[in-house]
Amino acid sequence: MLSIAKSALRPSLARAFAAPASSMSLHTLPDLPYAYNALEPYISEAIMKLHHSKHHQAYVNGLNTAEQAYAQSPSVREKIALQSALKFNGGGHINHSLFWRNLSPDGGSLSDGPLKKAIERDFGSVEEFKKKFNAATAAIQGSGWGWLGYNSATNTLEIVTTANQDPLLSHTPIIGVDIWEHAFYLQYQNVKADYLTAIWNVVNFKEAEQRLAEATK
Repeated sequence: MLSIAKSALRPSLARAFAAPASSMSLHTLPDLPYAYNALEPYISEAIMKLHHSKHHQAYVNGLNTAEQAYAQSPSVREKIALQSALKFNGGGHINHSLFWRNLSPDGGSLSDGPLKKAIERDFGSVEEFKKKFNAATAAIQGSGWGWLGYNSATNTLEIVTTANQDPLLSHTPIIGVDIWEHAFYLQYQNVKADYLTAIWNVVNFKEAEQRLAEATK
């Protein structure tokens, strides 16, 4: 299933989530490109350590278990029964692999360039984009993700949300923000708005611009 899903993903997701060479190859937890405390004070060391080493690892483990069970399932009925586990854990692995590179201790500043120009074209200004993005993401009921996605059909940037760990398949993900409680609760408790305001200080806009460049080739 995931090999099929991967073929539908844009280049940036292909970088974020490399499919295993065979159905029995194991997915592994990617290393962070910075230390656990590198995003402080905006995201605490305790959150990053728990989020990466426990939650993302759980998605990796769940995906490996589901793929192995799928490969060994003798019937279509059993394979169908595994679809939700593949989607949930596979999506969690895809989304988090992208999310870690979405952040940087050197982030927060969007320089003049193609990404800024596209955001200003489609949202009026960078600040207006952030306002709309935060509102849409905070409005997610339960757990999910907020995305800035590139729509290849209209050649525009759009704000999209997905539930649970569903990966973004309708657009190329440019920026993604995890709004699951494990991403912020230890530091921001139930105040999603404060977390969403703070995270822009560590968003890796250089990575986001690279994703846009790949999507528009």
